[in-house]
Amino acid sequence: MEAPAQPPADLLPVQRKATLAYRAIRLWAVPLLHALFRISVAGRERIPAGPYVLIANHLNWLDSFAILATFPAEPRVHFLGDTTMLVTRKVQWALVKSVGGYIPVNRQARPDLVLFEHANRCLERGGVIAIYPEGNYGPTEGEISPFKKGFAHFAVDNRVPVLPVALSGTQDLWLRKPIRLIIGAPIESTGQTVESMVTLAEARVRELLPSYRDPGGRKLLRRRLTHLF
Repeated sequence: MEAPAQPPADLLPVQRKATLAYRAIRLWAVPLLHALFRISVAGRERIPAGPYVLIANHLNWLDSFAILATFPAEPRVHFLGDTTMLVTRKVQWALVKSVGGYIPVNRQARPDLVLFEHANRCLERGGVIAIYPEGNYGPTEGEISPFKKGFAHFAVDNRVPVLPVALSGTQDLWLRKPIRLIIGAPIESTGQTVESMVTLAEARVRELLPSYRDPGGRKLLRRRLTHLF
């Protein structure tokens, strides 16, 4: 079966400015997230004014929502995702266009030139790209898999810093579980090669990642919240 066509880059609001729809969603979504989980953040003062490439370890569906709830509405954070949803589901496509914060990935394309077009345009306009360099969910709490190079290409090619973020507690979820986000110091891309950036950034995230201990206590809605998406 022929792969669905990718949406043109100009149809997606990749930019520094947050859309009105995104700001409206934040008004109720951020308080809801904090009602469900006890989210603590360290290093918030290290967030650059933008643009930059945000990288983090990846454990579960909550990771992206926790990042969006933690980081300011502007510069807008954009996540990478599968394009198939955009071109086959009209409701989701309409939502993405109005809310923004999405850069399409075609996993069948090698290389994915449209992805680089979207990413470069996003950074040129002052936006932020958020990537999970492991490529998949990590093996377990407190551990990460080797990083892929995509994020380093975006940062080095556009001469923007990489912001390392460590997530802890999101793999197994329940009501009011403690969740931690640790934001590290930005890594400047000046003077870095793609290979050196990958090595340095992976080491930084490993340093930030705390050891994990099950907090214990009652684990209400554990199965439902862990597998919500």
